[in-house]
Amino acid sequence: MIRFGPAGNSQSFYNAGYKSSVDAPKWLNSIGLSAYEYQCNKGVNISKEKARQIGQEAQKYDILISIHAPYYINFGSQEEEKLQKSKEYIYECVEVAKEMKAQRIVFHPGSCAKVERSLAFETAKKAIMEVVNTVKEMQADGIFLCPETMGKKNNLGSSDEIIEICKMDEMLLPTIDFGHINAFEGGSLKTEEDFENLLKKFIDQLGYERMKCFHSHFSRIEYTSQGEKKHWNYEDKQFEPDFEPLAEALYKLKLEPVIICESKDYMAEDALVLKKIYQETLEKRV
Repeated sequence: MIRFGPAGNSQSFYNAGYKSSVDAPKWLNSIGLSAYEYQCNKGVNISKEKARQIGQEAQKYDILISIHAPYYINFGSQEEEKLQKSKEYIYECVEVAKEMKAQRIVFHPGSCAKVERSLAFETAKKAIMEVVNTVKEMQADGIFLCPETMGKKNNLGSSDEIIEICKMDEMLLPTIDFGHINAFEGGSLKTEEDFENLLKKFIDQLGYERMKCFHSHFSRIEYTSQGEKKHWNYEDKQFEPDFEPLAEALYKLKLEPVIICESKDYMAEDALVLKKIYQETLEKRV
């Protein structure tokens, strides 16, 4: 089953009278969604009790929980202090994930803006492997660390780099951000074949069983020659990519990912749009 859900809470969640993310699983279930990415992107600032409550509600309403780790993470840094802080952010997320029963922790690999890309990437791989080994000692069974494909040219996280990172250990599961890849590659994802070839590359390198339920982000993203510029809503059709060809590719390849929508303020509404497009794809095939 493909699961659809938002990154954080839509404005409509608050408009409906809700104030706490503890209520998010119930609300998402009521509107027909089945995934939720809790945002720790500005720091891990949630109590164990609240995390536990969200987890209990998520289990009650069959919502798959993921956590987005802080944006500050930079495993490509050449400064030991920044590397150590980046590792600690992941460990903090793991402790929250254990309470929240979250299965996936999404993180950005890091920057290469101030250092040669190859050096930053080798530094990142070494640091991420150290994190994996520590997390294995944290009684974190069932939790995957999910490095994300990035949209800016000065960030680590091309599709090839994410594949290479994920090859290091089975705990690492890719977060394929289709809008980011499209922006990073200057508009590479237009047709069903484009999406199919991208997904086949991941499957060929990481295996079908591992990729069957991969993690993903989807939204339309404006880009320049330097990559990602701005996230837009799905109705902003002047920006890419379209979801219809991806839905066809997912059906053809028999993949069942978690698809998290990152449209600004309308992430739940747009997640429902993506779900509807996928359901229409299925109906056409029957």
